[in-house]
Amino acid sequence: MKSQSPQSLPKPGTPEYEDLPQYVETPPLPFRRTIRRQELHQIVPLAETTIYDMERRGDFPGRFNLTPRCVVWDLAEVGAWIEERKRQTRSGKAAPTPGPDVRQRIARPVRSRNN
Repeated sequence: MKSQSPQSLPKPGTPEYEDLPQYVETPPLPFRRTIRRQELHQIVPLAETTIYDMERRGDFPGRFNLTPRCVVWDLAEVGAWIEERKRQTRSGKAAPTPGPDVRQRIARPVRSRNN
């Protein structure tokens, strides 16, 4: 096959143009990037228990097992969660996060001011 310069290529809509090989856009890869616990903590500086509690409530992307001993998170889901939190905070629509219930403390219970 003889190489053609860009100036000599056939114009779209002509029969010669239709005979040229058509390049199909390749679909995205069937997998997405996953991150392990250490990488997650570099991206989201929250305690493990906080992340676990947020996952249980559905407020954070869920983890999944690759193997019985390998737990990962989808990086795209974590990135989307961060962007959503950023958007909510900047728009002033962020719901206040519930603090711990200090009345359930065992080691240092909170005393009422009346005592």
